[in-house]
Amino acid sequence: MKITLNVNDEIHKIDIRPQDNLADVLREELNLKGTKRGCDYGGCGACTVVVDGKSVYGCATFAASAEGKKIITIEGLSKNGELHPLQRAFLDNGAYQCGFCTPGMIMTLYGSLNGRKDTSENQIKDAIRGNICRCTGYVKIIEAVLDYSKGGSRR
Repeated sequence: MKITLNVNDEIHKIDIRPQDNLADVLREELNLKGTKRGCDYGGCGACTVVVDGKSVYGCATFAASAEGKKIITIEGLSKNGELHPLQRAFLDNGAYQCGFCTPGMIMTLYGSLNGRKDTSENQIKDAIRGNICRCTGYVKIIEAVLDYSKGGSRR
């Protein structure tokens, strides 16, 4: 079937199978490799993207269901070669190690925070409860988001 997807403010007309999930279409058809495949059932958050302002698991979302909606991937957050402030906060605060979970973690937080200021530690923990990071222990991630929510790392 042929669908049209609006991904990172670009329109893509692509052929898919009805059972294709959004994560696979983004990675394999559109070559957006920041959307990672981890568990393939919505349990790790590595494939998280934002659809119409809400964080969703790309592996658990049929690509066809995203037609007519605005999709943002990690590649779509930076503008004019500048990292989004949330991306910058992760970098400045060392909130990554292997980096596998980082795109999904950032997209979960981007969709959950919606630019809110003064986000609490508990709100951050609640937002990322569906994302797994095996390297950082979450401390640096929480510190980065607290920095971001207080206006740090904003260039």
